[in-house]
Amino acid sequence: MDAGARQSKVCELLGLDPGTVRGWIRQGVGDDGRAGPQHPPKNKITAEERTEILKIANSPDYRDLSPKQIVPLLADQGQYLASESTIYRILHEEKQLKHRSAAKPAKRSRPTELVATGPNQVWSWDITYMKSPVRGSFYYSYMIIDVFSRKIVGQAVHEVECQKHAIPLIRAACDAAGVNYSKLSIHSDNGSPMKGATMVATLERLGIMQSFSRPSVSNDNPYSESLFRTAKYRPEYPTGAFESIEAARAWMDWFVQWYNHVHLHSAVGFVTPGDRHAGLDRAILSKRHDTYLKARARHPERWSGNTRNWSRVETVRLNPELAQATSEVA
Repeated sequence: MDAGARQSKVCELLGLDPGTVRGWIRQGVGDDGRAGPQHPPKNKITAEERTEILKIANSPDYRDLSPKQIVPLLADQGQYLASESTIYRILHEEKQLKHRSAAKPAKRSRPTELVATGPNQVWSWDITYMKSPVRGSFYYSYMIIDVFSRKIVGQAVHEVECQKHAIPLIRAACDAAGVNYSKLSIHSDNGSPMKGATMVATLERLGIMQSFSRPSVSNDNPYSESLFRTAKYRPEYPTGAFESIEAARAWMDWFVQWYNHVHLHSAVGFVTPGDRHAGLDRAILSKRHDTYLKARARHPERWSGNTRNWSRVETVRLNPELAQATSEVA
């Protein structure tokens, strides 16, 4: 380093962490505070054994297999090279732990962006658990939310999670809203009720476009996930189990009424989802803007800049392209 070599490169050559070296220097113990063994461990894999492990792991018979499969297969042939963890470590050091198969790795693309500029254009739905009195048994809450207005347009509680309950719920919600099927997109996750053959066939027959999240990616269905979180974090939500399915249904009926017509939703300008769905939010937001202008006119010295932005959110995106802002969900 005195000759101009970079500390990070020197540490890499010596097998040291740069942060460790800087700590030694700060503590005044010199530039080498190692107190470990001065010789390699007796059980260390030799260079020849390492080469043999890599040769077998990359051979045509084993290159598509993980060490968890390679070790028992070799044992069946009366051969033992090293443990699974040792082979994993060696492959990791050789940067060979990525996709090793000759076949292309599975590719799961982001869902196509869905854009809503008004109600009944993009819906999102999902199912969540509700505790029942029986340990290990649950009730299932089905909820459909309009992405543009955040209004709950359909909900039901059942004792089983099944597409036979979801299909009538979606059809009833569409009929109640007078939806034009051909202009509606419905997004959901990859659960069996969502991707069941009957469900897919029914929505295709109606002309409704379906969109699905990637497997195990809850962020692809953020509006439903956010809705369930709001429900379960309400002070009125039982800390234990619901006494009966009737009690669960009654609570959800209350929650939908509160959420749609009392709750001021932060993501749509602090108006209720019901008012936004009906188009009443324009007048509400305009009145707020006028109120703020009058307040500034009375005491301009209290305002260092513009008044609060009460502009209407005109466009809502579900799974926006990476270049778009992703802060619409609240």
